[in-house]
Parts: sequence; structure tokens; C-alpha cells
Amino acid sequence: MSEYPDMPADQFRENLLFNVRPPGWVDPEPAKEYDLAVIGAGSAGLVAAIGAAKLGARTALIEKNLLGGDCLNYGCVPSKLLIRSARTVREIEKADDLGIRVSSYEIQFSRVMERLRRIRSRISEHDSAERLTREGVDVFLGHASFSSANSMILKDKRIRFKKAVIATGAKAMIPPIEGLEAVGYLTNETIFNLRELPRTLLILGGGPLGCELAQAFRRLGSRVIMIQRGNQFLQREDPDAAAIIEDVFREEGIQILFSSQLRKIELEKGRKIAHISLGDEEKTLQFDQILLALGRIPEILGLDLEAAGVEYDNKAGILVNDNLQSSNPRVYAAGDSCLRYKFTHTADASARIVLQNALFGGRKKISALNIPWCTYTDPEVAHVGMYEKEASEKGLDCETLKISLSDVDRALLDEDEKGFLKITFKKGNGQILGATLVAGHAGEMLSELSVAMEAGFSVGRLSRVVHPYPTQAEIFRKAGDLYNGRKLTPFIKSLLHGWMKIFNIRA
Repeated sequence: MSEYPDMPADQFRENLLFNVRPPGWVDPEPAKEYDLAVIGAGSAGLVAAIGAAKLGARTALIEKNLLGGDCLNYGCVPSKLLIRSARTVREIEKADDLGIRVSSYEIQFSRVMERLRRIRSRISEHDSAERLTREGVDVFLGHASFSSANSMILKDKRIRFKKAVIATGAKAMIPPIEGLEAVGYLTNETIFNLRELPRTLLILGGGPLGCELAQAFRRLGSRVIMIQRGNQFLQREDPDAAAIIEDVFREEGIQILFSSQLRKIELEKGRKIAHISLGDEEKTLQFDQILLALGRIPEILGLDLEAAGVEYDNKAGILVNDNLQSSNPRVYAAGDSCLRYKFTHTADASARIVLQNALFGGRKKISALNIPWCTYTDPEVAHVGMYEKEASEKGLDCETLKISLSDVDRALLDEDEKGFLKITFKKGNGQILGATLVAGHAGEMLSELSVAMEAGFSVGRLSRVVHPYPTQAEIFRKAGDLYNGRKLTPFIKSLLHGWMKIFNIRA
């Protein structure tokens, strides 16, 4: 059980653990049978358990480690707290461009981390054992494993259920690199416990976590070196978006090693040395800390899934159908334990689907959701729906329009013009199939397109939405105008011109 052994023993640690792992917690006596038993108290598990209890279902929630899961303890919450402090540093550095001279400033890393712990402990109240109990959930702390198709064992207790949800989340993937275990490493579960800023931080992997923390630690004063096996960051994203992030990283002084591979790590006279292959070249680098950011794998080992007749794959997780039901019709899965897209909001949405299907016999499908996501670099990279390549592979006749953020007045006013909007749509009716947005606050802005897609709007209809001026969200209206302008053929334009001449209207 992790109890933040490396975190300073202050009031914030005590407050956090009081909420998410109360000292001396005594499990309740299990009910004869639960309507819903949930394993895992991360985003998916909490939504499922609280939702079921509010609907009147007898609900059990079992967590082996910390209530709140990755998002609260090791993921979204602490990483965005760190990013906020780092963004302030960048704002100070750019102040001169805005006519403000900042003579000096000091980055106090210990205070940055203290703020992180303070606000995380405050947010933990929402995921606390006290709140869950108040909502009517029976909370059990410990490791549970299935003992049959409709029961599980927790310590010396047997928990029987009508339906169950596996929401055990995921963990960092640890590569088999020579010397790694001996020298030591950081993952998302340990990096937020740092007390001192690493002088040199080596980051293995260029996905969302690697990119977000690379930029944050660089801005806070670390020398950052990124090792990426491929030739692009954020390999899932649009290449144009990844290229902008690469340019920004190089501008900010992050050292990038593309098409490279970490071969081994060793200690030489107390120094940590990384041996890296770059094609035919071998390179050695000295570093203080290494962060593993190679992705995450489902946390499903030790559940005795065979006893419940639940099929699984070590990489994909629990194997579920479109209704999130496993091979055991009593058992469902939600969140990172079974889904390709491992995001907090996807976990939340999948738990809501499970509630409807497990408790009410619904047939809600995970494939029906438009899943947005955002990488919180600066600028942010946000996406929803399909890329043009995906749409074409599905046989859809589509095309893509692109607008630069530099065409938007507010972006120029903010000196925040690195970015663009791409929208992929069906030819003919303009139905929005997907979009990528690169902007300073892309994550906040993207929901407008998510709503438009959910409502089945065409690109052209975006031009009818009135946006306050000046805002960066005007880029969506411009996209609608651009689409509508393309539909005006020369013949239609000539008719409109003639009509304006008849009625003496100036173009």
C-alpha cells in the first residue's frame, strides 16, 4: 500500500490520507448481497458507486490503495497544479514583450510542491471515505479477488453481488532496461513527491504525460532531455499539431532525441549515466532523475478473473463488448481497465453507461460517444472525433478545412497565435466528423465542437453562432464562414452579384 512515504509529513499529507485512506478504517459487515459491487475507487469506480447508491442500489466499493485513484493522487490534479505554476514562469518571461519589465523573480520549487499538496488535499474531500459513506456506499479498503461468478473475497469477508464493475484503472508501463531498477526511476506515481527540482531530468517517452511534464519542469528550471523512439511527439495527434509542440519545446530549450532508444543505465562514481542509441550512433548522458512516460497498462493482475469467468488481455485489459459487459454477463468494466482511451472524463462517461446497462438492462454503447481529449502543453492540443485518415479508412467521403490561430484577432492581442483549427467533415452535408485545435486554452474551447457534433451540426451552421468579440472561440465562426464560402460556385456568386445590383446593395 502506497501512503506517500516520500512526501513531507505535513498537514496536507495528513488531510489527504484522512480522506482517501483513513487511519484505523474498519470495514463494514458485508450485506447479504449487493446490487452492485465496484472494484477500484478511481474516476470510474467513484461515479459508478455513488451513482448506484443515489439510485437506491445497495452498493459496495472496494479500493486496495487510495480512494480517488490516479486522477486525484498521481494524474490530472497534481500535474495541472504543476503546469499552472510553470505557466506563470513563462508569462513572466514574456512580460517584456507586453511592455512590462520584470527585474527579477525566484522559482521556489518547494513552495510549488507545497501548493500542489495543499490543493490536492482540499480536492480529496470529494473522493473521501466519509463522503462515500454519507452517500450510502459501503466502503471496503483492501485487496479483493473474485471467488466465483457472483462473489469476491476481501480479507476474511465474502462479498456477493448481482452485478459487479471492474474499475481498477491502469499503471505505468516499466520497460526492461538494463540497470533501471538498480539506479531508480520516477513514474507519475512518484514524481509529484519530489522535494527538490532535478537539475537534469531525462524523460523516456513523448506522449501526453511526457510532453506536459517536460515543458513544466523545463520552465521551473530543470534541464530536460526527451528520448522518443519515433520521429514525432504525440503520435496519436495530427502531425501539424505535433510539429508546433516540437518547435515550442526547442525554443524553450528542451533537448529532443528523436528516433532514439535508451539501452542501459549505470552508476559511475555516484553519477547516473544513460546509454542511448541514435541510429548507428551511441551517446551517453548524465542525469539526476529519469521519468518513465511510455504509457500505461491495465491494473488487472491479482483479481482471479478466471474464477469469475472474465476474459482479459494483459495489454488491452478486461475484454468487453460495446455495452461494456465482460464474458461474465454479471460483470462489467469501466475506465482504464478496459478502454483504449485512458482519460478521466472517458472513465466517468463509461461508468455512466455501465450504470444504465447493469442496473436497468440498458443497451447504451461506448462506441456512440464522441470522446474529446487534450494534452495540456502550452499551447494545448485538443481533439474530438475522427481524423481525416480514420474517416477515409471507414469509407466516408470527407475533407478537412484549416484555419490558423493567427487569423483570429484575440490570439494576436494575447500574443498567443501559435496554433490552428482543423475540422474534418462529410462532403455534401458538411457534418462534423472530428476536429483538432491547437491553442493556449484549446481544452476549454473544444467543448463547443463536441456539442455541435452531438447535435449533428454541419460546419456551416457554426457561422450562425454569435461569439463575443474578441475571443479566440471566434475561430469556430470563421470555420463556418470558410465552409459556406466554398459552397458558393461562380454561378451562384454571379446571381448574388446581380441581385445586389438590382436592389442597389453595395458588396
